[in-house]
Amino acid sequence: MRKIKAGVLGATGSVGQRFVQLLSSHPWFEIAAVFASERSAGREYSEVAKWFLPTEMPGEVAEMTVKSLRELDDADVDIMFSALPRAVAADVEKRCAELGYAVSSNVAVHRLEEDVPLVIPEVNASHLALIGHQKKRRGWDGFIVTNPNCSTIILTISLKPLMEFRIEEVHVATMQAVSGAGYAGVTSMAILDNIIPFIAKEEEKMEREPLKILGTLEGDRIVDASFKISASCHRVPVIDGHTEAVWVRFAETVTAEDVKSAFESFKSELKTPFSPKNPIIVREEEDRPQPRLDRDAEKGMSISVGRIRESKGEGSEIKYIVLGHNTIRGAAGASILNAELLVELGYL
Repeated sequence: MRKIKAGVLGATGSVGQRFVQLLSSHPWFEIAAVFASERSAGREYSEVAKWFLPTEMPGEVAEMTVKSLRELDDADVDIMFSALPRAVAADVEKRCAELGYAVSSNVAVHRLEEDVPLVIPEVNASHLALIGHQKKRRGWDGFIVTNPNCSTIILTISLKPLMEFRIEEVHVATMQAVSGAGYAGVTSMAILDNIIPFIAKEEEKMEREPLKILGTLEGDRIVDASFKISASCHRVPVIDGHTEAVWVRFAETVTAEDVKSAFESFKSELKTPFSPKNPIIVREEEDRPQPRLDRDAEKGMSISVGRIRESKGEGSEIKYIVLGHNTIRGAAGASILNAELLVELGYL
């Protein structure tokens, strides 16, 4: 199998750097181009990327000349991985699709458009059928596929195996790592010895995106799942790893053992380089999961659940803690896994 040529849009930012790191050793993809703002264009990647990851910058990418977003037309790539700022993502991603590129985007701007698949491969791979409708409707040679918000991914993977118990309502309180805000997103003086009880637009994403992902494909549209989600999102002084406290109310009586068994039985049929053997890992210790101990499970692509328990006096409500790596499983790794699924299903 020849390697598929990839471009990284927004390559100098925090998620863009994760794309570069993860793609540099990928057996299926090779980085053929990196794109960034006009002020970075024309310079070597190593000059303009303030590398913050705990691994060395890949040498083959370090020497690449950064391209401007105006140089999309003649890019010799098959797929674009997008980590662009929202302000420019809408136009640039559409332009890429018009030019015939597949776009695997980590950006929120197109996620809720009705003909754009919002995909977690272990949860709703069938929603990629929207690609055909999207290309026909918009007259594109390429297409856009998105992955959800980082906190949404972590929550939704945990909800998928519980759908058989007829979910009625979900409440979630997040404790989100500072890396989710980007390299310069939260100043040290703001987050040290502190918790910030607001993350712009985060709660809206968590309350809407899972309903599309867990919804049903009917023809050329998704019918959202019918239960309600209420979210409260908070920034905490952790570098990587989002932790979420979840309360799920069911239409039938469900025990903690039922939920634990459902988590343990949940497997992925996808066998690709980034697909975790166990998408959900149950932590038995009463004080787990924890970011430092569990965020790197299966190279950061598995989520961990623990403290599964029944609400007192509420036989239909279960509480648990779920944790995942926000910039790997929740961002760049999710887009790469989506691209692997596109390859497996013949879209790429």
